[in-house]
Amino acid sequence: MAADARDRLIGAMSAAPVPVPLADAAGTRDTPRPLVAHGCWYPSADPTGEWVAFICDRTGVPQLWTGLADGSEIHLLDADPDPVTEVSWSPDGRWIAYTVAPGGGEHTRVLCVRPDGTGRRIVAGADAGSSAYLGCWTRDGSAVAVTVAEPPPPTGLTVRTVLPEPSAPDHGTAFGDLPTGWAERDGPATLLGGTGHGQVGPDGSGPDHGTGAPAGHGTGVAGRATDGPVHGTAGPDGEGPGLDGGGSGLDGGAPDRLTAYLVDPSGLGSPVLVAAESGAATLRVCDVSQDGRLALVRRGPRGRREAVVVRTADLATGSVLRVGDGDPWIGRFSQDGRTLWLRSDHERQFAALLAATLDEDGGRVGLSVVAEREGSDLELLAFAEDGRTAALAWNVRGASELETLSLSTAARPRRVPLPHEVVTRITRAGPAGGTVLALSGSQRRPGVWWAPPGGLSARTPWSSRDEDAVPPGRPPVRPVPLRPTARDGVRLGGWYYRAAGRDAGRPGPCVIHLHGGPEEQERPVFDPLYHELLGRGLDVFAPDVRGSSGWGRSFVDADLGTGRFAAIDDVADCAAHVVLDGLADPTRLAVMGRSYGGYLTMASLVWHPELFRTGVAVCGMSDLSTFFAGTEPWIAESAAHKYGHPVRDRELLRSLSPMSRVDALRVPLLAVHGEHDTNVPPGESEQMVRAARERGLSAEMLTLRDEGHEFRRADNRRLFRRTAADWMQRHLGL
Repeated sequence: MAADARDRLIGAMSAAPVPVPLADAAGTRDTPRPLVAHGCWYPSADPTGEWVAFICDRTGVPQLWTGLADGSEIHLLDADPDPVTEVSWSPDGRWIAYTVAPGGGEHTRVLCVRPDGTGRRIVAGADAGSSAYLGCWTRDGSAVAVTVAEPPPPTGLTVRTVLPEPSAPDHGTAFGDLPTGWAERDGPATLLGGTGHGQVGPDGSGPDHGTGAPAGHGTGVAGRATDGPVHGTAGPDGEGPGLDGGGSGLDGGAPDRLTAYLVDPSGLGSPVLVAAESGAATLRVCDVSQDGRLALVRRGPRGRREAVVVRTADLATGSVLRVGDGDPWIGRFSQDGRTLWLRSDHERQFAALLAATLDEDGGRVGLSVVAEREGSDLELLAFAEDGRTAALAWNVRGASELETLSLSTAARPRRVPLPHEVVTRITRAGPAGGTVLALSGSQRRPGVWWAPPGGLSARTPWSSRDEDAVPPGRPPVRPVPLRPTARDGVRLGGWYYRAAGRDAGRPGPCVIHLHGGPEEQERPVFDPLYHELLGRGLDVFAPDVRGSSGWGRSFVDADLGTGRFAAIDDVADCAAHVVLDGLADPTRLAVMGRSYGGYLTMASLVWHPELFRTGVAVCGMSDLSTFFAGTEPWIAESAAHKYGHPVRDRELLRSLSPMSRVDALRVPLLAVHGEHDTNVPPGESEQMVRAARERGLSAEMLTLRDEGHEFRRADNRRLFRRTAADWMQRHLGL
């Protein structure tokens, strides 16, 4: 490696994580009485396949639990109230690694604990202002990979350069026609890095930093828009509004840096640097070869993910290949390190299983397709420990199909029957080749299922029963798929939920619910919010407008740049479809969504003001310029790719912003936000509510304490969905 490159990498070692011991976890000594309705997800099995570590919210907060795969014995392993987001049991069985979000915010840290609850420690993310998340374990379990986002330098060290005022963009120019790398944060700008990080007013300025939550900062529907400081740092591999990743300073300051290490949880060995990048969007170590020579790293923002083979000896790049969005666990090396199995949409519309042949230095010398499906994405991928078989989950128009595949023979894949519609995670369990699945569906809460080799899947006894999905007397609703056609001929997708008890052929009040992302996809899974609305007599139509995943790469990219105007029109076209089909009452339509769906909700209300009677916008962006000014720098990296550059495309961002058309708003609006949201700061909701009130409209804001961009606490989720349903019921005249 060149000397200057080595010097840059050595500089990164100053941020190497140092394990911080903590008090022992609850272990087998504290197993609280479970709630009746709960979810279990993100399983990871021990080497024997007998025990499973998983996330469960039966105490009201997602926490770390362990349980017998085929028995009822379970233990709460960490009783701390910080929500857990990821879990990984080491291959040697000695440690369980997991990611937590302190205070429920966007800042995350990685912990390790012994399976009996002893030895608990922070492995990465303990430093103030930093954030960390999990990578893979080495094959022998001696080290776990972590990625650390270093805190930004003090704002007083920032040097800004004012750029010339950009000319208005040509709205007829597609983003794909612009020069390669146009969206990279490669120069200074004036919109980011200002005062009041995470706090914005309607003019883009930020108020003075406070030291606490002022009056009005509460969990009820406030009498006015709340204001106050936002705490925490968003994680570099999190899910924002179609955004993730670090970047060089758009404000002309020092670039953000992501560094990935292999860390010995016991603290006996020093951290080993695997990758370091300035201006990186994401950086996750997905696998390390059996001999330790090569590491598989995923990097890049959504829509531009890459799989990178890194030589661990000198940190040089062996090969680079495009991979699809979605699940970060993209592949695995063969036992000899000469083949890389990869979930990739390289030069394809839909992701497939590819085999990349590698030379001694990790360079790619061949590429072949191992498994593919017409019109379906390979969504999840898991491998047996010996690397001879793989489990593949395919996304078939929103539902999952699971199969196992031999990687060493030409045998046809074996279909694995599923008791519910969607697989959310696969982990191989034990030397015999068993599988542990996280499943969800329209008839059940998320649960964990054990599938022995060659046998049928069985629900683990500690997962919630199907009959406990909803309160007695209110059966869960199975949705039906719909395929609306947009005004320009593009086929859309979605799922329609019809409230029980309504006569066939009688249109009902309907809520159009818009998912986040925008690259997320509506799936037929149990959603307590939908069932709260259905229980009030409201239908729900949850569409996939352009920009959603699951329908091919061209559909995902169809909303880039000026294509977002068409995505806004898609919402109106979906509403027209359910009205013309006789499902929905045109006089009682509402629109609602979270994250990007919150933005799309506000946009729909001002672009199509006569269509909806009310709206509920959750954690949405109201002004893309103030969003850039207040969001985390790592989020802004991908925001430029999805929406437009904050300087070069300023006019496009202004014209796409709901605040620029707020005079067209005609109906009541409820905004909902987590107080610690640094992905989309609460100021985005505050300024929309304020503007609506100034125009004499009914507008309220619900601020949820101890929540970030995701609502993870049971009491807050319950408050949110009941408040939203009350609002819909009142304004739709039920």
